[in-house]
Amino acid sequence: MDVWTYDPADAKQFAIEVMERSNQNIFACYQCRRCASGCTVGEEIGFTPDRLIRMVITGNRKAALENALVWQCVSCYTCGTRCPNNIQGGRITETLKKMSREESITPRSPTIAYFHDSFVTGCTRWGRVNEIQFMGAYEIKSIAKNLVNLHFTDVWKEIREQSLLLKALFKQRRIHLKLQTAKGRNEVRAFYKKAMQKKTKSRNVFPQR
Repeated sequence: MDVWTYDPADAKQFAIEVMERSNQNIFACYQCRRCASGCTVGEEIGFTPDRLIRMVITGNRKAALENALVWQCVSCYTCGTRCPNNIQGGRITETLKKMSREESITPRSPTIAYFHDSFVTGCTRWGRVNEIQFMGAYEIKSIAKNLVNLHFTDVWKEIREQSLLLKALFKQRRIHLKLQTAKGRNEVRAFYKKAMQKKTKSRNVFPQR
């Protein structure tokens, strides 16, 4: 079991890094827990935005970056609308998600990471999400992981369940086979490239321990 020791200097550095990258003043949080009462995934995973913010402020970096809420937050921004100080928890979890990937931390739910990566790749390449391309990229990553680990039963289960889902979506006309692109997709790529450059700059300003 990992032992965490509070260090004021490390805690301040971590908190400032998260604030700078998320543009959220987490020091304004006074733990009223209004965000917790509205969190759509809090009950399921047993963790809420107020606790995650407290974890960041106290400098528990490893636990914060490995937290289930970081990957399972659905960015509904309910927590932000309820916060009296307008702290957007969704932006904080997104920031911690990026930091987690930069430090090569394996997420507790790898399939959520595959979903995220497939979504971002599709958006930056085509300017919008195409259902078939997006689902295909996600399934390839998920099935490949099970094949590498020799989990053949899980592979078959995944193929069967997703095939049934695809059939249902086709029946309801919720899947489009035509590959659609956005006229401004070059701008989307430029925004993404700029964000990546900003990320590199942030890593230089806040070096990893």
